[in-house]
Amino acid sequence: MSDWAAKRFWKEAAVVSNDAGFSVELDSRPVRTPAKSPLSVPTEAMASAIAAEWQAQGEKINPETMPFTRSANAAIDKVSVQHAEVATLLAAYGDSDLLCYRASHPQELVERQNRAWDPLVDWSATRLKAPLQVYVGVMHASQPEASIARLTEQVHALDAFQLTAFHDLVSLSGSLIIGFAAIQDYAAPQDLWDISRIDENWQIDQWGEDEEATQQANIKREAFLHADRFFRVSA
Repeated sequence: MSDWAAKRFWKEAAVVSNDAGFSVELDSRPVRTPAKSPLSVPTEAMASAIAAEWQAQGEKINPETMPFTRSANAAIDKVSVQHAEVATLLAAYGDSDLLCYRASHPQELVERQNRAWDPLVDWSATRLKAPLQVYVGVMHASQPEASIARLTEQVHALDAFQLTAFHDLVSLSGSLIIGFAAIQDYAAPQDLWDISRIDENWQIDQWGEDEEATQQANIKREAFLHADRFFRVSA
């Protein structure tokens, strides 16, 4: 595998305001996305986070240390050009939401799920105006059409940058409702991540940790927490 990496060519990364919002310049050269679009973002906070990532680079550029830049690139190059498709894809999680499929046994797992997930299902009914049915087992069962319609409308209302963050919050947790709970401050993002991991954590309690699985879970956790941060600087 090649060790080649792009080298740093700039001294100063700076935030610049423009008609579309804010951009980042490297020694007065505007940063562009991989698709060569101007990297223009909606808030100064987001631009500042991106500029800080570029400023922190060493002699060689390491994209793995630039999550805000990657997320902004995705919002501009991917999500903005297929916003409706991405929103529809995410809204579909509501019809098979993690929170709505419960174990029948053992009792300890049943109680853990009920304790963590019932309040969020109730919150969906009151805050999101989207009551959901809870089922035992893993076989798919449809949710009320009116509830899915309300959830879909709320997903489509997010702009491209918000939707980019929301995509990861939902897909990593497996729950549309947890995604909404994150962006509407239902609980701290770490707590919401733990809520999404009830089944996995119960398995760990029974059988112990698997090193590789734990490593993958930590990567997903960091991505979930970053998505929450990216949402918060998007508006």
